Amino acid sequence: MALVYFYEKPGCLNNTRQKQLLVGAGHLIIVHDLLSEPWRNDVARLRSFFHNRPVAEWFNPSAPRIKQGLVNPQMMSESQAIAAMIDDPILIRRPLIESDGIRWAGFDVEQVDAWIGLSSGVAGRDLETCTRDRRQAGEHL
Repeated sequence: MALVYFYEKPGCLNNTRQKQLLVGAGHLIIVHDLLSEPWRNDVARLRSFFHNRPVAEWFNPSAPRIKQGLVNPQMMSESQAIAAMIDDPILIRRPLIESDGIRWAGFDVEQVDAWIGLSSGVAGRDLETCTRDRRQAGEHL
């Protein structure tokens, strides 16, 4: 069992499914509202969730401003990305997860399973892409 700090967008169906997987695997979850977290006061902590991943992978591809073409993560520096996320936290890839001093952005099932463990039968599941986006793409849920 791990103690997991889970930063979510309240009401997000994928975040709900992700939390259910974590709880089902026996983990204790402390949930935080990603959108109301005072990131401006702790920029270094926000940055630490992204490690050395490319800046574009720091972003929630389903964020309205990205889908509308108003924000282009491919063209941003690290400092521009963090500033944009502080101004509009919906841009942050979610969830942000912290356990045992390790921080990560997003919910790649295989990566989370290798890190803290999940219940069997979850391999290959896409728990990051917004369900509305998958429906629009023609995927049946």
